[in-house]
Amino acid sequence: MSDTTKARTLDVGLGMLLRHGYNGLGVQAVLEEVGIPKGSFYHHFDSKEDFVIQVVDRYMIDVHRGLDVSLNDKTLPPLERVRKFFELSRDKYREDGYLGCMLGGLGQELSGVSPVFQKKIEECLGAIADRVTVCMKEAKSKGDIPKSADARHLANLIVDCWEGAALRSRLRQDPAPLNSMLDFYFNAVVPKIKKTVRKKAS
Repeated sequence: MSDTTKARTLDVGLGMLLRHGYNGLGVQAVLEEVGIPKGSFYHHFDSKEDFVIQVVDRYMIDVHRGLDVSLNDKTLPPLERVRKFFELSRDKYREDGYLGCMLGGLGQELSGVSPVFQKKIEECLGAIADRVTVCMKEAKSKGDIPKSADARHLANLIVDCWEGAALRSRLRQDPAPLNSMLDFYFNAVVPKIKKTVRKKAS
């Protein structure tokens, strides 16, 4: 299997994983879609589990690309950059047919039965929170949120809320839960943190 064929296999696996989940993903169906023999598949992937782990890594390349486009956009204030990332994610979900976040879907399906995937998904969500934390710290330095605010907590909070909203969006085939979550976070949660910190200081 060439690197190009391997990349196509991962892309096909990504689409199938979004639609069917881990347990509904059949290796044979992937082979038929890509048009490769089983031997070629197992030359690059030790098992179905290994294949899906590599699909997750492929998925995270796109996630980090979105983070780069959004969080590195210095024409926007830090908090607007954070919102931009999640809005881009929302738009991607719509393009995919409201299949939601693959990380959240796999986490719900496998975290209780597979320590390997439990660790992998948590690492991926943590990596997103790491990137958002950097932007939150910049927001603190610019005075957009209080210097005493916990940047990591704010980053984890938006990632956690987003995953819940992504599930509701998939169930309803509607972006409304995602939009409502972003409006609530940036119009209610962040301003409340500012007020709470000011009260403690006074």
